[in-house]
Amino acid sequence: MNTVWNSIVTVLKEKLSDPNFQIFYSSTKPINYLENILTLKVDSQFSKAWVMEKCDPLIKVFFKDTEYENIVLNIIVEEPQEEEPAALPLFKRPVSNVSNRLNPKFSFENFIAGNNNRFAHAAAMAVAKSPAKAYNPLFIYGPVGIGKTHLLHAICWYLIKINPGIKVKIVTSEKFTNELINSIKDRNVKNFKNNYRNIDVLLVDDIQFLAGKETTQEEFFHTFNELHGNNKQIVMTSDRPPKDIPTLQDRLRTRFTWGLIADIQPPELETRIAILKKITEINNIIISDEILHFVATQIPSNVRELEGALTRIVAYSSLLNTEATLSIASNVIRDIVTIKQERPLTISLIKRKACDYFNIDFDRLSSKNRTRDLAYARQIAMYLARELTNVSLPKIGENFGNRDHTTVMHACDKIKNLIDTDSNTKNIINILISSIKNAGA
Repeated sequence: MNTVWNSIVTVLKEKLSDPNFQIFYSSTKPINYLENILTLKVDSQFSKAWVMEKCDPLIKVFFKDTEYENIVLNIIVEEPQEEEPAALPLFKRPVSNVSNRLNPKFSFENFIAGNNNRFAHAAAMAVAKSPAKAYNPLFIYGPVGIGKTHLLHAICWYLIKINPGIKVKIVTSEKFTNELINSIKDRNVKNFKNNYRNIDVLLVDDIQFLAGKETTQEEFFHTFNELHGNNKQIVMTSDRPPKDIPTLQDRLRTRFTWGLIADIQPPELETRIAILKKITEINNIIISDEILHFVATQIPSNVRELEGALTRIVAYSSLLNTEATLSIASNVIRDIVTIKQERPLTISLIKRKACDYFNIDFDRLSSKNRTRDLAYARQIAMYLARELTNVSLPKIGENFGNRDHTTVMHACDKIKNLIDTDSNTKNIINILISSIKNAGA
């Protein structure tokens, strides 16, 4: 066993970043190696998910074409015993009023974990159980409507349940910006700083909207430093990873990567069905599995749209004073699809969304400029125009500065290959498709 384990430690130390290797080495212990099965012990469900996602593929590649090429990891979880709670202080801290701003349905118990979000879910649980211990900050990113805000609220609910006196602040980046602007206008910046720096946990939703706001970024930089330096937990969500947030100060971009970055992708069919079943359970809705399966197959990407469709089906059947049927569900889904089709997707919309994402001027996308970043954005927009519209290649070329159709073909082929080989490009495509379709709805 020692030979196998030492080889794994050596390759992971080489392949992983230093913080990630420390996460692995500090939380993982070898137990035994028997008949190609290496049993490891970890200290949490999060560590198990992390090892399987980050380390297992590297281990399999390393041992390929060796006597250990059929190695299988068997990971058992043995969480440390919780210490007895200390005696309560004579004077308790005031109870947090953050619950007034939380969605009561957004708890860990109501969150459905699937292959698309298991890693982010495990990371959020780990942070909730042990704030500022290992994953600080926690940065969760993914397309709109797939559970990022749910996880933020779930962390808050867990924290105030375990420790009612904890000081938790959950805001959107827009609210952070507005409060800062108001404090400057009212000449009360000191109070603003006290509100954000004398807390135990800060959770910020949609952090990407700090892009381009220099004053807000300056203040958030100092707030981040103060909290992180005092060992306070920071959690952020975004629709993209830190490296892809445009006009974000490099010093903030670097700090956002200090801890752990976890992505959430659109849910698979089985997960969508499980989400719908959980919604019916929470709301005491009686509806057939056949209808749930139908809804899940028709709405492939957005959890909010899933819930909205189910709500409409229930409301429709209630108004008709009849049981929900597949026929009613079909009519409701058809109405939703019809609403989306009333505003067909256009190349102009696709170009505008690409420009918003890459933070470039609309006209530059059709210019003769061939700088690397601009060419990449243009190729992605061309690919999306080919995939999301029925416009011919020559017409697409016309919309991008009268370029030849062969240029469009080359762009589409290049992005198609990148989607298969580059996870960053694949993520950008998913984000933009979601954004474009939501705008067209």
